[in-house]
Amino acid sequence: MTTPRLEIDLEKISHNARKLRALYSARSIGIAGVTKAVCGDPAVAAVLVDAGIHTLADSRTRNIERMREADIQAQFVLLRSPALSQVQSAVKCADVSLNSELSVIEELSKAAAANHVAHKILLMVELGDLREGLMPAELGQAVELVDRLEGLVLAGIGTNLACFGGVKPDEDNVGQLSALARDIEDRFGITLEFVSGGNSANYEWFMATKDTGKINHLRLGESILLGRETLHRKPIPGLFTDAFNLYAEVIESKVKPSRPYGEICQGAFGEVPVFPDRGQISRAILGVGMQDVLVSGLTPRADIDILGASSDHIIIDANRLDLRVGDEVEFHVNYGALLSAMTSPYVCKRYVDNAGDGSKETNTPRRVAAPRHRRVLPNSVPR
Repeated sequence: MTTPRLEIDLEKISHNARKLRALYSARSIGIAGVTKAVCGDPAVAAVLVDAGIHTLADSRTRNIERMREADIQAQFVLLRSPALSQVQSAVKCADVSLNSELSVIEELSKAAAANHVAHKILLMVELGDLREGLMPAELGQAVELVDRLEGLVLAGIGTNLACFGGVKPDEDNVGQLSALARDIEDRFGITLEFVSGGNSANYEWFMATKDTGKINHLRLGESILLGRETLHRKPIPGLFTDAFNLYAEVIESKVKPSRPYGEICQGAFGEVPVFPDRGQISRAILGVGMQDVLVSGLTPRADIDILGASSDHIIIDANRLDLRVGDEVEFHVNYGALLSAMTSPYVCKRYVDNAGDGSKETNTPRRVAAPRHRRVLPNSVPR
């Protein structure tokens, strides 16, 4: 089987999506499934829609176009504010876009009118994380602008927390968004479709708060895909955390010294490596590297130690494992590793659907020959 390989368990993703949809909808909060970590993968998108999530959100117009071309039936939200150079593609592919710049909103109006569409605007408000957002005092002016521009519909307001600045969603900042929504509705005599209170980091707030206020929407990616909240990366009870697993193949296995010898200068990425002296070790090379995946986001499922990586290789200490050339080593992926592996054209994607007709491989790199025989390490048998 082709390596490096990311195995994607569609049934586990479906389970997580259904559980989270039921959890949040019990308090009248809808969710958008965020597909950016899987690059708008239509197989994953279809699972989310089948699980009852009918709004999909992505930061790249190309990913939304990919899902539309695959005939995914959903409302599509462009998560990243469109660049001025993207306004035409934004109104063509996305039903809703998140915005914080008035000049961009004006250009979206022109593009929407030219394409005879009604494009929904979700105004983002800055509440402390310091990524994107209008300052609260600017919100009224932005609402007035959207209201008078042709081709635009004010869909709602939202905020982003626990991302750039790591600011925790709490009663104060999420409550402030509720208050702003209430003020906008009263002042302009409208009802906002979305009051989007945040993302997977809002799980702790949701479980603790007695009053969700006007919040009726969250944008969830990591909690659906990896079963974790994102403040502390704790597993969410009842969800799968292993819907994605990376497999890499052993391409060399030898007993070698634990420390390089000779004069030490910079490594491949400009660092000067330092290695502890472990004596002679069972040292193996895996055929995957930093061009394929964020190596720091990998956790081995077997008792091995990652010693380092180059563009094309991960070097490991096999410890007590009898690793041979052709064996596969399995890794758990965090969000960064998932994002990089899904983006890499060199990582094969294999779907596992225990509820469907089996599994299939896609994006197989050309001129990659499967080995004649391969062992799989204990506790790493592909499901």
